[in-house]
Amino acid sequence: MVARAGLYAFLAAHAAAVAVLFAQGGFASNALIVLGRLAGLYGALFMAFQLLLVARLPWLDRRIGMDRLTSWHRWTGFGVLWTLLAHVVFVTFGYARGSGLDPLNQLVDLAETVEGVLRALVALALLVVIGGVSARAARRRMAYETWHFVHLYAYVAVVLAFTHQIAAGTSFTSSAWGTAYWYALWGGALGAVFAGRVALPLWRNGRHRLRVTAVVPENDHVVSVYLTGRDLDRLPARAGQFFLWRFLTRDRWWQANPFSLSAAPDGRTLRLTVKTAGDGTAGIRRIEPGTRVFAEGPYGAFTALHRTRPDALLIAGGVGVTPIRALLEELDGHAVVVYRVTADRDAVLYGELRDLAAAKGAELHLVTGPPVPDRLAPAELARLVPDLADRDVFLCGPPPMMNAVLGSLRTLGVPGPQIHFERFSLAG
Repeated sequence: MVARAGLYAFLAAHAAAVAVLFAQGGFASNALIVLGRLAGLYGALFMAFQLLLVARLPWLDRRIGMDRLTSWHRWTGFGVLWTLLAHVVFVTFGYARGSGLDPLNQLVDLAETVEGVLRALVALALLVVIGGVSARAARRRMAYETWHFVHLYAYVAVVLAFTHQIAAGTSFTSSAWGTAYWYALWGGALGAVFAGRVALPLWRNGRHRLRVTAVVPENDHVVSVYLTGRDLDRLPARAGQFFLWRFLTRDRWWQANPFSLSAAPDGRTLRLTVKTAGDGTAGIRRIEPGTRVFAEGPYGAFTALHRTRPDALLIAGGVGVTPIRALLEELDGHAVVVYRVTADRDAVLYGELRDLAAAKGAELHLVTGPPVPDRLAPAELARLVPDLADRDVFLCGPPPMMNAVLGSLRTLGVPGPQIHFERFSLAG
């Protein structure tokens, strides 16, 4: 909650600073131009904030979670698109009112005569394309790698928009303070992206040099991958977190997939457990020991860092058991584990869960059966865990199951701060 409040305060302070800079830059006589310039400034601010949200800075990620940061990034992106569209429309119609030109010819005239306007229009066109492929309907039909490649053009749009602001922005050129502010804002946003997404992963991988030591089948569709490396005791990973993994083989080096650690880090080895049912993961079963691995992370706020109660309820569905199993290994206090699967044969890592539960004095419930009737409905959960309102609840599983369980928890009055979950669909 502190991290969220800090992020909101950060944005509010910058929104106020932009308003002050706008006022200092002077007002045009045409109200449409005034509105257009203001929309452009807030579009630039939202764009810089959007970069910060996906910079993957460890401090923010551990406290808020990459899934929530990515969701905020997505909605901020639509804010960027609408404010910049408003900027173009209001400014164009404002100048057209004074020149007598129709809006289209006025826009062409501005692009031809005002430095930086053409670059801004190219940036806007790129953002429109990116916004289109980010819509849910388009996103479902597109491979993650294709979507990610298109998304990289957002950085081109950022550079083009910034050069337009340097050339034509009144709040940028009207004072030395304004110039320093915008340079610092854009420099800080781009610097955060470089540090979090380029420098830190390269440094960590150069230091730890991860390699596959074994690939062990858990059943017909699930394998566990064991890795080792150098100085893993200095890798700041915790049970419940995940990495973006690239296995550096000829056919997989360009694919990055988010997989949680399925065992608590012990400073010597790492383990992930993967369902190999889709095109993007089927090849993991064939990875040879000795294969180098490039891992980005650790990421995620699904850790014991956010506990509010001494006891815990861990709810897993399907292969979502992987971070739950790791958390059980790390958590202190009394724990109840509820593992939801369709049939006994689908209960991956159940033997490990049973042994861990026995060693730690935890309760373990294997809940089997088809999705209907709901075996984790409010009455069923209350029967399995009568004191669940007094526990932290950690939840991981397929989205439909998670949505149903979250509804049950709300019905049973579990306070929001005690419910911890992350959705791992952000990267494919």
